[in-house]
Order: sequence, then C-alpha cells, then structure tokens
Amino acid sequence: MPDPISLSLPGTHDILRAELPNGIVVLARENFAAESVVLTGSLESGSIFERLEQSGLSGFTASSLMRGTRAYDFDAMYETLENMAARLAVSGNTFSTIFSGKSLAEDLPTLLQLTAEALLHPVFPVDQTERLRGELMNSLKIAAQSTRAVSSDLMRRQLYSPDHPYYAVSALEQIETLRKLALDDLKAFHARHYGPRGMIVVVVGAVKAEEAVKLVEDTFGNWSNPDQPALPAIPEASPLNEIRRQAAVLPGKTQVDVSMGWVGPRRTDPDYQAVVMANSILGAFGMMGRLGAAVREREGFAYYAASRYSTAKAQGPWSAITGVSPKNAEEAIRLIVREIERITTEPVSESELADNKANFTGSLPLALESNEGVAGTIHSMENYRLGLDYLYRYRDLIEAITVEDVLKAAQNYLNPRAFALGIAGPEVEG
Repeated sequence: MPDPISLSLPGTHDILRAELPNGIVVLARENFAAESVVLTGSLESGSIFERLEQSGLSGFTASSLMRGTRAYDFDAMYETLENMAARLAVSGNTFSTIFSGKSLAEDLPTLLQLTAEALLHPVFPVDQTERLRGELMNSLKIAAQSTRAVSSDLMRRQLYSPDHPYYAVSALEQIETLRKLALDDLKAFHARHYGPRGMIVVVVGAVKAEEAVKLVEDTFGNWSNPDQPALPAIPEASPLNEIRRQAAVLPGKTQVDVSMGWVGPRRTDPDYQAVVMANSILGAFGMMGRLGAAVREREGFAYYAASRYSTAKAQGPWSAITGVSPKNAEEAIRLIVREIERITTEPVSESELADNKANFTGSLPLALESNEGVAGTIHSMENYRLGLDYLYRYRDLIEAITVEDVLKAAQNYLNPRAFALGIAGPEVEG
C-alpha cells in the first residue's frame, strides 16, 4: 500500500486503466480543480516503419491528418476547435504518431470525435497536402543550414547503421525524398500502419474516470486494422571501438557546433536511472553540469556546453554537445574528452551526487503541477511499461543510486577514446 506522501502522486490508487477489446489501452485520472480535460496518446506508426528511400513519409503523413478529413475540411476542423477554445495537434516521431489536445470537460466528446476523424478518416486533400509539403521542405532547408542540427546528424550517421531507427538521414536527403513522395504513398502508409495495435489514450481532468474510458471506447472501440504490423525488431547497436569524425562546411556561419556521441541504454534497461544521473552530473544539472563549468564557464569560450540522453525504446544516443567560435573548436573537443575521461575513471563526490538527487526528486512535483504534465507522465509509464506505481517508487529509485552506480554507468557507455564526432561550421577541417 502506498504511503500518504505517495498518495498525492498519480498512481494505482487513482489511475483507471482499461484495455479495450481491440487492444487500445485507456488510462484516466480525475482532477476537478479546473473545468478542463487533457487528452494525450500515441499509436505505433512512426518512422521506424519507413524505408530509407521514403524518409520523412511517416512524419509527412502524421502532419497531414488534420489538413482535411471525411467530415471536416481544414477550415472546419480549426473553426470547431476555436469555437470550443480547444486545441488538438498530431505529429510523428521515431516509434509513434503522437496526439494531444485540451478542452473544457463538457467538450471532451467533440475533442475525441475530432481526434478520431484525424486518425481514422484523413482524406489528404491535394491543396493542403502540397502546402504542407512546402512548409516541411522549408523547415528542412533551415535545418540543413543549422550547424547544431548538422553536427548532430553527422554524429548519428557514424554511430548507427542505416537499418537502425536512430541513424540520421540528412536534411538535404530528406528534402529529395519528400519531393518525390506521392499522395498515394501517404494514403498507403496510413492504411497499413494506423490502427489500434499499441495505441495508448490518456485522459486527465474534470471528468469521471469511468466516463472517460467509456467515451474513448465509444469513439475508438470499433476501430480495427487486421493488416497493421507490430513494431519491427530493432537491431542491436554496438559501441564504437574507434573515434569516427566527420565535418561539414556551412559557408557564412560564425559558429562551430560539435556533437560527440556514444550508444546509450534503452529506457527499460536496468542501469537507465544511473545513466540519467551520470548525464545530469556530466552536462545537465544547473548551468549544464561539469561540461558547462569546464567548457563554458571556466574557459569562457563556448556559447553552450551540455550533455543529453535520448529516452527511447531503442538504444538512444548519449551525447556531449557544444557551440564555439571556430578558433576554439579543437580545444573544446579536448576539454569534453577530458571530462569524459574524468567521469569514467573518478567517482563523483557524495555532495555532487546528493545535489543532483535533490534536483530530481524536487522537480517531480513541478512536473506534475498541470494536467498536461500528469497525462504525459502516465503515458510514459504505460509506454515503457514502468507500472502505474512507478511514481511511488521513484524517490527510492533515485535515492538508491550510489557513487559506484554512476561510475559504472559512465564506464558502460562512455569512452574517451572511442566515439562518433560530428562538426559543422565555417571551413572546419575534418
């Protein structure tokens, strides 16, 4: 039984979980402090299902869903949302199509209806789809001129094989594939990959949990797609045994961006929490942790320096990044390598670990202040199969991390003598 403190957190005592006959998992939590409801969800139809020659297809499809449906054209869809003072958005990522919305509780049935229209009955109108194609191509052209984005792409292209979901197709390559995609490609992707298999729907707010589940079932309960495939097997990503370095010259730029990466753990791996703690110490806590102190503050020549880890079902990249003046690029790389050497050979201090633990446990209530934060957290607990009691256990999981755990986590994944290095800027030597 959770303790009284845990009972203030979302968990088994106040989250209703139901699995519909067609496989959709619905989770609902009541909160009558305001008159609104939040809708968050996902279905398994991400870029992991794409072929390289159709890179961008899943995202293009997801972004097209609200451009026109069987019952609503583009204007009618957004006028309906505006009249309710509601919002609804659909987007794609590596593993999923994500949808999120918010409305008054009394308008939840309409919000769900609009969501179903977008997910089940898009018509991909030519004018709106071509307009969207242009918008996406403009975004990719901007990304192709971003030193930060290009350096990250270069890093991931060297870290992963082309059959891995985290291999990066460059923005310029995506522009070419996006140009070639036909409306029939979008329609075929939707027909095959959109369905109830693996779908999660979360409702949080001023509606009875049982009522929320019933509304979702009334809206999506008859959806079926017998041809919808399961997520494909994800190839294992092996750590590098050498330094791989690639550089891209972007004329006219005044900043060099550096991205240094290693293969990290899956969200479900047992050392995940220790990795997140090590990453916080290395380059996320406060003013970006040790990297921020060493590269940006102490030496004073970096615009930013940080580390980040991508939480995912696959082995996401664990990376160290910085942006510097071109003349300081090599020294910044040297300083990052020095900090990687340090965190993989020297135990962190007890006080450093304690400060980071306090940050993790102290920030949890802030993340759960809004219905959006609660819905997102519940979705993550279901998506990664963490259990609805995860938040009850969270503080203990964090407090149990030791100095030795952090050192071992860093040693398991980081290597100062083997990594993928992407560099982008003006006249950078590779």
